[in-house]
Amino acid sequence: MAQFSDQYLRLLAEKFPDHSAVTTEIINLSAILSLPKGTEHFVSDLHGESSAFIHMIKNASGVVRRKVDDLYGELSETEKRALCALIYYPDERIELVKRQYEGETVEGLNEGFAYATIEDWYRHRLHQEVAVARAVTVKYSRSKVRKLLPKEYSYIIEELLHESSLEQKDRNTYYNAIIDAIIETHAAEQLLIAISYLIHCLTIDTLHVVGDIYDRGSGASKIMDVLSTVRDYDIQWGNHDIEWMGAMMGNLALIATVLRVSIRYANIETLEEGYGINLLPLANFAMETYGDDPCTIWQTRDFENNPRLTRSAQLMAKMHKAISIIQFKLEGQTVLRHPEWHMDHRAVLDKIDYEGGKWKVEGITYDLLDTNLPTIDPKDPYALSQEEQDLMNQLARSFRKSEKMQKHLRMLYKHGSLHLVRNGFLLYHAAIPLNEDGSFREVEVCGERCKGRRLMERIDEVVREAYYGTGEAQQNALDYMLYLWEGENSPLYDKDKMTTFERYFIADKSTWEEKKGAYYELANRREVCENILREFGLSPKTGRIINGHIPVRTIKGETPIRAEGRRFVIDGGFSKPYQEKTGIAGYTLIYNSHGIQLVEHESFESREQAVLSGSDIHSRAMLEDFSQQRMRVRDTDRGKELQERVEALRQLLQKWS
Repeated sequence: MAQFSDQYLRLLAEKFPDHSAVTTEIINLSAILSLPKGTEHFVSDLHGESSAFIHMIKNASGVVRRKVDDLYGELSETEKRALCALIYYPDERIELVKRQYEGETVEGLNEGFAYATIEDWYRHRLHQEVAVARAVTVKYSRSKVRKLLPKEYSYIIEELLHESSLEQKDRNTYYNAIIDAIIETHAAEQLLIAISYLIHCLTIDTLHVVGDIYDRGSGASKIMDVLSTVRDYDIQWGNHDIEWMGAMMGNLALIATVLRVSIRYANIETLEEGYGINLLPLANFAMETYGDDPCTIWQTRDFENNPRLTRSAQLMAKMHKAISIIQFKLEGQTVLRHPEWHMDHRAVLDKIDYEGGKWKVEGITYDLLDTNLPTIDPKDPYALSQEEQDLMNQLARSFRKSEKMQKHLRMLYKHGSLHLVRNGFLLYHAAIPLNEDGSFREVEVCGERCKGRRLMERIDEVVREAYYGTGEAQQNALDYMLYLWEGENSPLYDKDKMTTFERYFIADKSTWEEKKGAYYELANRREVCENILREFGLSPKTGRIINGHIPVRTIKGETPIRAEGRRFVIDGGFSKPYQEKTGIAGYTLIYNSHGIQLVEHESFESREQAVLSGSDIHSRAMLEDFSQQRMRVRDTDRGKELQERVEALRQLLQKWS
């Protein structure tokens, strides 16, 4: 039993100044501890797929549909889908239904005139939504539910949720009187929207995003906007998140990288529309520098399939080439500035024979696929031209002055970390660097040699130094963000090299190989994962590791369940470019009071179809590890904190007696 200091008890007494206040709080906390634990929802590798992510949040990986099935199993499939569509997208769904009742034909709307008037429709849907809301509020205190309700409708919704205390006849009369009054006062729309929001909030108690919000898809800024509305969430930084964080703080090499990757995947929408970054200076520079260059090898991927791009394919190719050359220069400058990284092999431009159009590395000479390199001075290949320097300075100012970008950067720091230990789970995006024998690899991080848990803690400190620090230490930390993006011993990458240059310039695909670190194979072994769990203070028998980063190729027979159930890899291909490799469209993991459920998802059609016809993300449970005894709040990390508070309050009472 912990003994609390007199100073701590005095501070507690200021908040609870008398016997009545203390006993009330003890009773309140004891009741909370007895409630079922809230639902934790784990997602990973979203890669800008905002529509699928937003729908996943709204349907809670199928939890809402299962509640509807449990409550209304007798309803037709069409009726169930209509109710779910209302819960997921209440504003848009109500608008479509109103248009139909006003006489307009809404093509594809799966909502006939089963109810004579719009008022009857409101009445029926209010009854149904309240029932679903009751089902998801049973494991929360009234106080917690009350805090989530809009003030103007808090009393009404509470009455609807808790009217069951009345006798049956009185209950029906009272309940129906409330519903009738809601409709008569034209408040039905607002109540349906408010109850839908309440269901969204309570079907997911905590959201864990295990890395890689950014790159590939066009909606990363939209995902961050949605996260800002989530009540309780955390982020374990992925390599693509670190890349963008470094760019947001002004690391020029990573700004160039973000631009290159965005253009390569025809994904400039995040930059231009999401963050208001003006790419016209880059377009002008590219046209002036490569006006007559066909830029054949620089054609943007999937350009034809992206109707939102307003620039020509030829201009995009020139922009792609221009920023890529700048990136290779800036990367070279950075790695040569840090010989302790042992990354001089990524300084590629001084290995080019500019007259012969060759690239020589490790004694082998390769032909370059593109030899028109007018901005590179062979005598000083890593120096930016004056025009390139001016361009990068202008882009860096745009990144730092984007209010939304800087808001999202603050969110990534406030809610983010390199790893997280929570309720028996160890969360990190990619890897823990290991030696071939499974032991933890020692790595130098900004002057400190460390490994295992301390390595992850030290890197977390350095990432924060890049944002909050000053002077030379901050600049070194900001440089280190590049190492985290592509360094061999980075736990966010853990490959021997990133062969970006080779993939553009060298035809021989053997040069494209990126050898994975030992972790990716060894972490499939139970004993290795148990050692990692032990290192982070978790039980090797009951703890679990959750990773993303490497897509699970189900079409090749791979499974997300590794190391005899000690490790889950939940990157299943949220990003559409990966879905041909994985065969699915993502995994989510749900951990509620009954146990663990791993869910495999199919591709999301569209938000429009979800609103119109109630189309959903079809899912199947891959693993259901349920316990006969429900977990309570007292069994969680938060519960342990609450139990300590209860004990402190009891000691305060003893001190007064």
